[in-house]
Amino acid sequence: MKKSLKLLVANRGEIALRVLRTCREMGIPTVAVYTDVDELALHVSYADEAVALGERNGYLDIDKLLQAARQSSATAIHPGYGFLAENADFAQAVEEAGLTFIGPRSETITLLGDKLASRQVASECGLPVLPGSNSPLPPELPLEMARQVRYPVLVKAAAGGGGRGIRLATCAEELPEVIAAARQEALAAFGDDKVFLESMVQQARHIEVQIIGDGNGKVVCLGERECSVQRRHQKMIEEAPSVAVSPELRARMGATAVAAARAAGYVNAGTCEFLLDRDGQFY
Repeated sequence: MKKSLKLLVANRGEIALRVLRTCREMGIPTVAVYTDVDELALHVSYADEAVALGERNGYLDIDKLLQAARQSSATAIHPGYGFLAENADFAQAVEEAGLTFIGPRSETITLLGDKLASRQVASECGLPVLPGSNSPLPPELPLEMARQVRYPVLVKAAAGGGGRGIRLATCAEELPEVIAAARQEALAAFGDDKVFLESMVQQARHIEVQIIGDGNGKVVCLGERECSVQRRHQKMIEEAPSVAVSPELRARMGATAVAAARAAGYVNAGTCEFLLDRDGQFY
């Protein structure tokens, strides 16, 4: 007999509330988790049940979250966003516990969490990828090699996201110092100091295309949003649809996003991010 769905939300505050409200509308029983400082938080009282995690960092404790799921007889876990939402170890632990992880498969998170691996997948599928290095930069880049690079160029962390570990170099003489700074930030933010080079698109627009995969090989595109208004590589405003995307361009970008998701075996909702240049070429 198929297990009935009971969802534990491994997050807090407004993020958890969005998931809990949707579940209530759909008639899905819910479980909230909370740390000591969140005992009186709204998401705790809004859920059907709540399980204490103890100290402040409980939202990052995989063992405690799985224990909360067992204690409440939850059959699925929704990570929300932030915290462990993009943690492949968490997704794998949920899967191995016999629970449903509401998100991509653990192997997909591992693959797409590494920008170099993502570049390789996209390149092998013939998708448009910016010129750049396909392997991590050596600890010290020889100046002769630096002079062969086309500037301006971005040094980017291979791991993580959120705009961390991205630095601009405008000439060969700047590159060693920029690499060192990007490597240091990447190590502090993600525990991984691998960096690579990627050509910079001048005056680019940042266009995101939403996709969703059903787990049975079907992927559909849900439209795009413009995220070009940023500060320190962090999006401030998202506008949908983008005023810069024509119907013809929308169709091409959507088809590319679907192809990328299929190549990665993507399940659930996700975003394919593009840079759109002044000539209408996207990467």
